[in-house]
Amino acid sequence: MYIQLLTQLKNGQLVKKESVKAAYSVMDEKILKLLKENGYIKDFEKKGRGAKKILDVKLKYDNGQGVISGIKFISKPSCRIYIGYKEIKPVKHGYGLLIISTPRGIITNKQARKMKVGGEALFKIW
Repeated sequence: MYIQLLTQLKNGQLVKKESVKAAYSVMDEKILKLLKENGYIKDFEKKGRGAKKILDVKLKYDNGQGVISGIKFISKPSCRIYIGYKEIKPVKHGYGLLIISTPRGIITNKQARKMKVGGEALFKIW
């Protein structure tokens, strides 16, 4: 699940690891694709096959500091939070991202506003 993945990414950056390995899921792969497009990770690779698939994520640093400085989980398995596209606000004055699960896939807050679609707010990252 994405909560485990993001926690591994943040903790890996805190101890200055070069890469982190995480269990594979389709949702995690889509989230990593968005994080790569927006410059929060260097790259990721899907390894293995069948039930033993893993994601190998290369972490990104800027002047010795991890690029990910904070993560706030909004929806949890016990309490899901849904928002409409009119309720979507910029994160950290435009320097962060809100990741939303919509009927059109997992997208960022900027894409959701452009497409005029809402959904389940998963997490904020900056």
